[in-house]
Amino acid sequence: MRTSHVLQLAVYIVLLSCTCLHAIAKSDGINVDTTKKPFKPYHEIITAKAVSQNGLFKIHKVEERYYIEIPDSILNRDILIVNRISKAAASSRGFGGDWIGERVIRFVKESGAKILVNQMSYEMKSMDSSETGMYRAVQNSGFLPIVASFDIKTFSPDSSGTVIDWTDYLNKDNELLAFNPILKTTLGYALGAFQADKSYIVGIRSLPMNVEIRTVKTYSTQDMIGYGSFEINNSIVLLPKVPMKPRFADKRVGYFSRGYYEYDPSRPVDINRMITRWRLEPKEADKEKYKNGELVEPQKPIVYFIDPATPKKWVPYLIQGVNDWQKAFEQAGFKNAIYALEAPANDSTWSIDDARHSAIVYKASRIPNASGPQVNDPRTGEILESHINWYHNVMDLLHDWYMVQAGPNDPRARKMQFDDALMGRLIRFVCAHEVGHTLGLMHNFGASSTVPVDSLRSKQYVQVNGFCPSIMDYARFNYVAQPTDGFNPEDLVPKIGEYDKWAIEFGYKWFPGFDSREQELLFTNKWVTSRINNKKQLWFGQEGQPLTYNWDPKCQSEDIGDNAMKAGYWGIQNLKRVITSLKDWTKEPEYEYEALQKMNKQVWEQYRRYLFHVANNIGGRTWVEQESEQGGEGVHFPSRDQLKSAIQFLQNELFTTPGWVLNNEIYRSSAGEDIYNVASGNIYKLLGLQGEILTKITSFYAYGNLIAQETTVPGKSYSIDELLTDLEKGIWRELNTKSSIDVNRRVLQNLYTERLIRQLSTRTDEGKLSFFDGKIFSFEQTFTDAVVVVKDHLKGLVVKINGALPGYTDKMSRLHLMEMRDRIKNALVDQGRGNVVQEKKTGNKNAFNLFDEQEEKANRTSGLNSCWQD
Repeated sequence: MRTSHVLQLAVYIVLLSCTCLHAIAKSDGINVDTTKKPFKPYHEIITAKAVSQNGLFKIHKVEERYYIEIPDSILNRDILIVNRISKAAASSRGFGGDWIGERVIRFVKESGAKILVNQMSYEMKSMDSSETGMYRAVQNSGFLPIVASFDIKTFSPDSSGTVIDWTDYLNKDNELLAFNPILKTTLGYALGAFQADKSYIVGIRSLPMNVEIRTVKTYSTQDMIGYGSFEINNSIVLLPKVPMKPRFADKRVGYFSRGYYEYDPSRPVDINRMITRWRLEPKEADKEKYKNGELVEPQKPIVYFIDPATPKKWVPYLIQGVNDWQKAFEQAGFKNAIYALEAPANDSTWSIDDARHSAIVYKASRIPNASGPQVNDPRTGEILESHINWYHNVMDLLHDWYMVQAGPNDPRARKMQFDDALMGRLIRFVCAHEVGHTLGLMHNFGASSTVPVDSLRSKQYVQVNGFCPSIMDYARFNYVAQPTDGFNPEDLVPKIGEYDKWAIEFGYKWFPGFDSREQELLFTNKWVTSRINNKKQLWFGQEGQPLTYNWDPKCQSEDIGDNAMKAGYWGIQNLKRVITSLKDWTKEPEYEYEALQKMNKQVWEQYRRYLFHVANNIGGRTWVEQESEQGGEGVHFPSRDQLKSAIQFLQNELFTTPGWVLNNEIYRSSAGEDIYNVASGNIYKLLGLQGEILTKITSFYAYGNLIAQETTVPGKSYSIDELLTDLEKGIWRELNTKSSIDVNRRVLQNLYTERLIRQLSTRTDEGKLSFFDGKIFSFEQTFTDAVVVVKDHLKGLVVKINGALPGYTDKMSRLHLMEMRDRIKNALVDQGRGNVVQEKKTGNKNAFNLFDEQEEKANRTSGLNSCWQD
């Protein structure tokens, strides 16, 4: 259940770099001289036909025109605009709730009878406002861009407000209230020209602290339909008049953050990051109690309302998912700091769109997901509100994961329709995870790697500590636990752990005594260092890359435990139990074998996860964020023994044909899933999986990291030569015993051979990387050791094949071996650009001559002609 916060932050940074920079400074408005231009009376603009709303702005709809009345008290105030997709076509890549843009603006009066909209930026600051300080220089570098201009139509009867017409602007495509232009192309929306005749205003709501605008905007697209329509929601939120005191980020604790450049005449430009968090402070009367260590209630607690559209049976579980965080806030010194309530019934003054109300929003959608976005003040990081998106079909995802991972240990998971109590518990877990994001917490994919695998099978350990120190990890369920371990099903589900409590303490503990940022940073640096050095479970490991492309074995999605090989072994033992029972667990007469097909795919997918958790050790390395006084190493490589163990695991569980997953009974029962696709059989699934793993562990990126390890920790590394030697021992083991090679093994050996042959050519684009200096190069052209070793292994393989061929009598094994040999030799000739022929003529006893002699002997013995033509 991924959130899009990291993507949103990246786009926001790009957005800031494209705008003028501005220092924090007040922009004084200029009163309009109404004598220069006649204005119509208020009642001629806002007629008796007007339908009006009071709120942050007064909104007037007069027939088909929308007027806003801006109070003078709002002029020159910072206002945040957040744009999201409200509804999207099923064929589009956008989903309801997706963030598509953000701006901070100010409304300013201009003397020529206009309202200007200035775009603000807080990317540059200077706290030195002395006569010789840099505050003025920074201010001069940040002239405010004008992003919109409106003619003043009239003034409020008491002259306290200004009326403008927003209709035409709302009906247009503009960066302020629609898509960030970068998103139209870079994030896959591929939107073209705006279609004004297919776009319109849905409505506007004005609330005390915000205005909510809904519009439909249509764009040309390159798909078959030709057009894409989106309902877009614009939230216009008034930022606090008195900004919150920020908490500055520490890279060792995982918070989303806002950044700015600090200009100080005494040092180079520095970038500071403020974490995103709610404003949580003790009441005035309780401050001394708080300082003395007593738990106190905050001035303003964090409250989430449950969307009235939510199915009633799930409401208690969603409420509990929020309330689960209370223990974490107690560690920060606050009681009753966070809780959830049902939305008021029959209350016309309450609205789910009101920025004063955070909510868990139920979406009747087939999307199997949930997300926890937040709206925060870019000046300080203060979280202002959040609308957690709970998509109905996340239950489908939870069912499938839980059956496959926990089914052997929980009898309730052995059916296609879970009881409400079980599904409710899983919904509670998802809710707690998403609430964590709305409190400012990032994913912590490293948390699970701090727990020994043996502890995951200890009922006593897990009851006390849980099986993962953070609910912000993607550690779904305890798949290591075995049926004989006697686990309570409650202990198979993630809970808020030690890291989560520590992270909340770091972000929300109230510190009243610091006079400067430097004082606070000095304290928090020592505090964080002391805490994480004394307890490894408090380590923050950043969110890794997708499973297939990840290279950090300690920061992986969907894994648990400190050793992927041990955890994967126990996980596979449970998968074997699942697959033998799958026909019984998925019986649904009305659906024939659809459920069996579906869950069989889930078994394969879970099996794939375990394999990649192991494969990510090969050529992997971990970067540990730390300060210099911690005294540890920043870069960690898996040990040589760990890497050899990883290869042995893959030999045992993947390259030795895994008959348990090639369940022919299930395949014959569910073959109707794709009867027209010859590659839908189990052998093709296995072929694809073996190919994926081989491609990863023998990639030039893996080779490059192995070379980096060899140069960084000489004598303790695992070389490319050892890697290929260990792979060959298992994949080609039949050559030693002259045993028959079955079809599955022939396919695997073919994959391995083709993989290495491809690496002989430097014409391939594989392995090309872009480093920080922007230069592009490829590992195969730079680290020639890799190509040399690959070439040597292919030569040696030909020798071994020729040596083994005389002992083979079954036709398919012989044909296969001769094909592999000839293919390798042709590739070596191509790579050597004809040097083989010259060497043969000189009569040198090199490796190629040896190939020819052994080949001729083998062919004479077998009576078969060679497939290789000179």
